[in-house]
Amino acid sequence: MAFIAPFQGVFFNVEKVGNLDDVVTPPYDVISENAVESYTAKNPYSMIRLDITKNPGGKVGDDARYQDVSDLFQEWLDNDVLRRDSQLALYLYTVQYKHPRGETLTRKGIVAQVGLSEFDEGVVKPHEEIFTSVISDRLRLLDTTKAQFSQIFSLFSDEENKVLTLMDGAKESPPMGSITDEDGCVHSLYRVTDAVVIRQVQEFFVDKSLYIADGHHRYTTALEYRRLERGRNANFSVKDPANHIMMYLCPMEDPGLSVLPTHRLLYWPGALTFDDLCTRLAPWFELEEIRDGSREELLVEVFSRMEEKAGGTSGTSSRTFGVYHPGEDRCLLLIVKDEAYGLLGDKPVQLQELDVVVLSDVIVEGALGLDQHLCEADNLIRYFSDPDEALDVAVKTCTGDIEEVKTEEKTPLLFVVNSTRVKQVKQIADEELIMPHKSTYFYPKIMTGLLFNQLVEGEDVQRLG
Repeated sequence: MAFIAPFQGVFFNVEKVGNLDDVVTPPYDVISENAVESYTAKNPYSMIRLDITKNPGGKVGDDARYQDVSDLFQEWLDNDVLRRDSQLALYLYTVQYKHPRGETLTRKGIVAQVGLSEFDEGVVKPHEEIFTSVISDRLRLLDTTKAQFSQIFSLFSDEENKVLTLMDGAKESPPMGSITDEDGCVHSLYRVTDAVVIRQVQEFFVDKSLYIADGHHRYTTALEYRRLERGRNANFSVKDPANHIMMYLCPMEDPGLSVLPTHRLLYWPGALTFDDLCTRLAPWFELEEIRDGSREELLVEVFSRMEEKAGGTSGTSSRTFGVYHPGEDRCLLLIVKDEAYGLLGDKPVQLQELDVVVLSDVIVEGALGLDQHLCEADNLIRYFSDPDEALDVAVKTCTGDIEEVKTEEKTPLLFVVNSTRVKQVKQIADEELIMPHKSTYFYPKIMTGLLFNQLVEGEDVQRLG
């Protein structure tokens, strides 16, 4: 069902830009506006100048914001800062990293063009909620630059590891680009131009479905852009570049595939004491206070208790959460009572088994009485894969060191969760169900700037036939 194709990737010329480590960036949606200067200070050719951070609320900026990026992109192409591959290729993308558990792993995937499909066609399957307001900014950037700067991270099933074996055997060495990110993860990109191998990989995907792991909003943006181009071009065809999106494709059976939990730092609008919090949670959860220790030790202990309680729940909800109240330096282990599932109404069992659904519907909306969409719109929730970073931000909020929460009284509450499992992602997508926003954090992130895709008008994408 899925159509993939080789393409002529665009990449940085190291002879012009120097160290690639100082040029590539994480995905735009995890970079704060305040961090932009630090990236550009590293290197004037930083990818952040092209894949600009999103406008607050996803709003479209003025024309100059996007035209300046388009002009810069063309300038870098003209001046050999950026080069476009001379031949069609698929690309093998590997990342070696240290898991938070301590083990060293390697994840492998393919970078290719993928034919766009509407979600209801069942070829490309989402699993997370999408906020349409977020795509307007990305759509304008894509429409102006005619370039896809970052890959959609998607999964597919390959129990026998056929595709990566083919790609590994045909890759050109040394890698065409390699960088070490801020977490010490080593990302390497290899070119595969063997026409026979490319054809075999294409044929493998003909009967496959793809599952979006990361990049739901960027995929939706590409669908919107295709609609625009169809309306403009009377001769629009399936071979049009706008009918395709650049993806990183990883087997869901890959031993290097890791999903980390996404913890929530909630800003309660007003004052909320620890005792008040307990009163709100008590009808739905058994509460065990974690005592005696520094704030870091409290979190370590609550994670240990969560892991212990979740020991026999493989494939289902762990039924455990942690919450830290930095204002009073107190921590709770939450164990879900059966009564809590009454708040989930008629939601399918597959959703009720997700910790992120219990957190969203039972804790945020039920116990705390906050509308999830309102929390997103008013920036009352921040998401963190690193609990230490989340703890640091929560504490700084209480001391007044976080600028954006000084204007009015807010009570920070840090909720920590267990990770969603890959098989749960597949099950939810196959059942055409949707998880809450930021339900998964596939680690490491795909870096932006190693490779991107230029949509050249008049070029046909190579189709099977």
